Amino acid sequence: MKGLFKTAVAAALVLGAVAQPHVHGHGHGHSHLHSKKHAQAIEKRGGKVIVTEVVEGPTVVVYVDGTGKKVESAEAEKGLKKGDYYVVGSTKPSFSSPPPVSSTSLASPDHGGQFFEKTSSSTSSTPTTSSKPPPPPPSSTKPVEEALPTGLDAEFPSGKVPCNKLPTQYGAVPVPGTTTDGWATLAAMGTWAKGVAFNNFKTAISGGCTTGMMCSYACPPGYEKTQWPEEQGATGQSVGGLWCNSDGMLELTRKNATRICAPGAGGVSVRNELPKNAAICRTDYPGNEAMVIPLNTLPGSTYPLTNPDSKTSYWWQGAPTTAQYYVNNAGVGVEDACTWQSPNFPDSAGNWAPVNIGVGLSLTGETFISIFPNLPTSTALLNFNIEIQGDISGTCWLRGGKYYGSDKGCTVGLKAGGKAVIVLSL
Repeated sequence: MKGLFKTAVAAALVLGAVAQPHVHGHGHGHSHLHSKKHAQAIEKRGGKVIVTEVVEGPTVVVYVDGTGKKVESAEAEKGLKKGDYYVVGSTKPSFSSPPPVSSTSLASPDHGGQFFEKTSSSTSSTPTTSSKPPPPPPSSTKPVEEALPTGLDAEFPSGKVPCNKLPTQYGAVPVPGTTTDGWATLAAMGTWAKGVAFNNFKTAISGGCTTGMMCSYACPPGYEKTQWPEEQGATGQSVGGLWCNSDGMLELTRKNATRICAPGAGGVSVRNELPKNAAICRTDYPGNEAMVIPLNTLPGSTYPLTNPDSKTSYWWQGAPTTAQYYVNNAGVGVEDACTWQSPNFPDSAGNWAPVNIGVGLSLTGETFISIFPNLPTSTALLNFNIEIQGDISGTCWLRGGKYYGSDKGCTVGLKAGGKAVIVLSL
């Protein structure tokens, strides 16, 4: 399969200062796009955040292959359609920002570059005791998990939970339709040395979490993972998750974050006013950046949308990052939507979903929310409308395939302490 590299650059003018862009290369050996976007000029009036100007510059797309040679747009687009090329990861970063800070209520929760297959590890036996001479020791032991406090808000007992099962008892949510035992990203690192960047690691496409792997996971709506090591990929790959140590036990990779899922900054939710479900899938970042973190919105229901806080969340190469969501057509099941490419909807779901939403609390204290087309990856049209409502700085909607103000999408600011609802409707 040919390699096509794609790099994204996003910049936002915020209160007269240039926000830190979310710029990163994907370590998958597949694809990258180069684009420049100019977002809104923001000012404060009477304590509110006001969008006073929208400046949308042209999008410049440059494709290069694995050797750095430029690939003409026509050839690149043709290759994407034929399947010669793949677009990998969160293809368009949004404004600026990252995860957990204040609490929010929990709604019911309803690839460096090689690939290899790995079978999941087997379960281990539990030793027994008696007054008689003990039997020969078992080959392995596992802790008595029942004695450990569990729950979404429970501290994770680092080094005491086996790697062979997703730790749902501490808040992790299974990724739907996965071949990786419910994990979001499984990256085989071999060893983890403090202060040494990971190099030449492999991402498993099947099997479970085993020794020498960084195992990334999903969290419930409104929450996100707290675990990623200070050490990252040597060539810019993002690395996140729990570490499976030599004893086959899961270890925290950020010792100061003792819970594996934490709430974002809050203030943003999604309300489904459609007659069918609508799946909104977040990219696993830091991780392989595939859109596998599930939020399956159901008719008549409202869900928190995780709003990362730039001050406390993952930073890539010194820059804060935001959350990016892929919005799929109504009626597309979450297993088809929250995956890289669905065989049932190859041109309109997953990485080819019609629309993206970007959310993040900036370093200046404003939350920015964007709705924008998933270009140039997808030309699919969304079969419903989206509008951002609430304590916002302006107007932003998608109606009948048209965006408010610009065909490149729209962005609004959310004042501190305010609330915004992203409404899905016909």
